[in-house]
Amino acid sequence: MGILEKKSMAGRLLLFLLAVSAATADEDVFIGVNIGTDLSDMPHPTQVVALLKAQQLRHVRLYDADRAMLVALANTGIKVMISVPNEQILGIGQSNATAANWVSQNVVAHYPATNITAIAVGSEVLTTLPNAAKILVNALKYIQSALVASNLDRQIKVSTPLSSSIILDSFPPSQAFFNRSLNPVLVPMLSFLQSTGSFLMLNIYPYYDYMQSNGVIPLDYALLKSLPPNKEAIDSNTLLHYANVFDAVVDAAYYAMAFLNFTNVPIIVTESGWPSKGDSNEPDATLENANTYNSNLIRHVLNKTGTPKHPGLAVSTFIYELYNEDTKPGPVSEKNWGLFDANGTPIYILRLTGSGAVLANDTTNQTFCTMKDGADPKMLQAALDWACGPGKVDCSALLQGQPCYEPDDVAAHATYAFDTYYHQMGMTSASCDFNGVATITTTDPSHGSCIFPGSLGKNGSMANITAPSLNSTSVDSSSYNFHSGAFKNILLILGVVLGSAVFL
Repeated sequence: MGILEKKSMAGRLLLFLLAVSAATADEDVFIGVNIGTDLSDMPHPTQVVALLKAQQLRHVRLYDADRAMLVALANTGIKVMISVPNEQILGIGQSNATAANWVSQNVVAHYPATNITAIAVGSEVLTTLPNAAKILVNALKYIQSALVASNLDRQIKVSTPLSSSIILDSFPPSQAFFNRSLNPVLVPMLSFLQSTGSFLMLNIYPYYDYMQSNGVIPLDYALLKSLPPNKEAIDSNTLLHYANVFDAVVDAAYYAMAFLNFTNVPIIVTESGWPSKGDSNEPDATLENANTYNSNLIRHVLNKTGTPKHPGLAVSTFIYELYNEDTKPGPVSEKNWGLFDANGTPIYILRLTGSGAVLANDTTNQTFCTMKDGADPKMLQAALDWACGPGKVDCSALLQGQPCYEPDDVAAHATYAFDTYYHQMGMTSASCDFNGVATITTTDPSHGSCIFPGSLGKNGSMANITAPSLNSTSVDSSSYNFHSGAFKNILLILGVVLGSAVFL
């Protein structure tokens, strides 16, 4: 190879590195949140912003470009992704003038006071609005042209959120490819993202992958729980170990892009979460699982773990979602993806100690130690006797006539004793075992006048940091239960090739 060829190659390599860094080096990895509005009592935009500030959330995604919301976000420094709703894509994709008018009204009118950093053109258009697929790339280009005309193209990136279901044969990730019928749209779309220094927006829902896998995907693998190496899934081609669904889908997207010869388009996850409640046929839509998934995901992203294919290269992620949307159509689970209710009260207390201040609604460290479901009554009694004896727990509240006497059964009394001991010992995991009959939970077991150690009392969770509310009612945390629910069919199963995945 000649000197000129080497210089040319070096130049191309430099341009490649600059293209990658342009989309990732503007700022560090972040956790953001989606803000849906299907609430019967939607908080005022100023309340929403107060909650965002209290939770130190610096990145939000709106599903539209609501003027009142954009005005409330002005001069806060919060970085905002606005959206072109799906119903407006046909008009914008067919008219440069319509796109220019949209940018004028929804971007130029608010920027820079409102720190708009990205525009999501539609949401999962390829899978939910296939008739608009053929003009989706035009819509992207017309919005981009309007930004260029306003000299805002460097500050604001344009893309479109895609469902991870368009990735086929997604395990092992190294064999993944996009649905080939979508290539006529995806190839020019990826070319657009590459040329503008934008990113692939991807919605990833391990909950649905798990639900639709018929037992192939273990729950712990979907929840991002720590797994021993012999429980991880192995990509038989690369020998990379995958400890969770989230990383496997992200890497599958990287490989699918590489299959189409695009290797320098970064990924941002625009939606991911877990429902906290559902119908009877959705047993894993629980408070505990929702807390576990979102807590683990936030730590995973902010700790910059990266993926097996790209270790250390974390993928910024927007949690789905800020509020429970009680008027959203569909099964119960559709209404229960939120981190907060309409009053700004946490649905559960995230476990994020050591992961910074973002979404630190665990500043009360509100966890409890309770009896484990199905525990043997004799073992419970023995553990209760130990806690109230050698364990030096003050069990006077369990005596007849005292606040925690009722219900008068070993399960209730053991839970009180276990939780008291747990808090006396500094809430270490080892202090909530009792020979396997106890477990840690974020659900407050307090009832009536029986207030457990660590409880802030009825409706008191995080009262010091929740946003002021215009609502006249509050939600009792005891109203949340573990009913499970039906799942929506907007995502397809994470394809798992049984012969290539190893779950020992």
